[in-house]
Amino acid sequence: MVRSVDIRGLPHAYSLTSETAVPTVLVFVHGWLLSHAYWQPVIQRLSADYPCLSYDLRGFGQSQPVDDYKIYPQTLEQRSEAIAVGASCSRPLSEVTTSRSEYAHTPAAYAEDLLQLLQTLNIENAWLVGHSLGGSIALWAAHQSPSAIAGVVCVNSGGGIYLKEEFERFRMAGTQLVKLRPRWLPQVPLLDVPFARMNVAQPISRQWARQRLMDWVAAHPTAALGALLDSTTEAEVHDLPRLVAGLSQPVYFLAGDQDDVMEPKYVNHLASFHSLFECCGHNVLQLPNCGHLSMLEHPDAVAQYIRQILTVHA
Repeated sequence: MVRSVDIRGLPHAYSLTSETAVPTVLVFVHGWLLSHAYWQPVIQRLSADYPCLSYDLRGFGQSQPVDDYKIYPQTLEQRSEAIAVGASCSRPLSEVTTSRSEYAHTPAAYAEDLLQLLQTLNIENAWLVGHSLGGSIALWAAHQSPSAIAGVVCVNSGGGIYLKEEFERFRMAGTQLVKLRPRWLPQVPLLDVPFARMNVAQPISRQWARQRLMDWVAAHPTAALGALLDSTTEAEVHDLPRLVAGLSQPVYFLAGDQDDVMEPKYVNHLASFHSLFECCGHNVLQLPNCGHLSMLEHPDAVAQYIRQILTVHA
């Protein structure tokens, strides 16, 4: 059942499974232009043993603003022109949240939303599982609240290397994706078919393809663009290795060998900054025949990897 709770003046849609004998809660964080729905195949495989929380990020899925001016003071045009480079790459991580949260779309700001959600739901011991952008959000949440976050699993999430031209192309393409989304698009016959093949190794079912189409259209334009632009600045990208290196909690990474959005080499690069990487990538699992949506393409393998991690750190 999907419920709603107010976080920072905005309703957040979430789903929380029943309590189990295990006190640790698994918290699933989705990626850009997606929603909490994509975690359901994995949650179905884990919820008998672990309480599972999934939710929609602010401005995505069913977590939509009631008062646009209050939550998103800038127009889409103003936001698209404000691709800020950000602060110096040598800025202290302790200053990132307070110095940039005014934009409300940085990974650090979304992490603050997540921690407030956990506090509201009285969740004091959590493992975070984040997909793509959700992985960065999970890492920031672990940094901001080490007492509440026991560990992190990043799924199809990595980075830490800023390639200027590639990031500029990515932002330009993403900006067009955000702008070209009339509400009637889901009514166009067969338009979901390309979404069954996009960024995956093998086509996913039409059910999930249609879900991707609907979530793409539903995302609030300013949140969608803001999350894209604010998470891909040079400063944000360079923060990630220092962020991972400073975490005392265990951090694991899961990569798809055919992921064309977050290639395995970038997953391994970020993972290498954590002590669990050691010499040979002990905190990385690479799935064969897998693209950017591991939780849909290989839910059994993802669930099993999470189980193994939690068993090691029980």
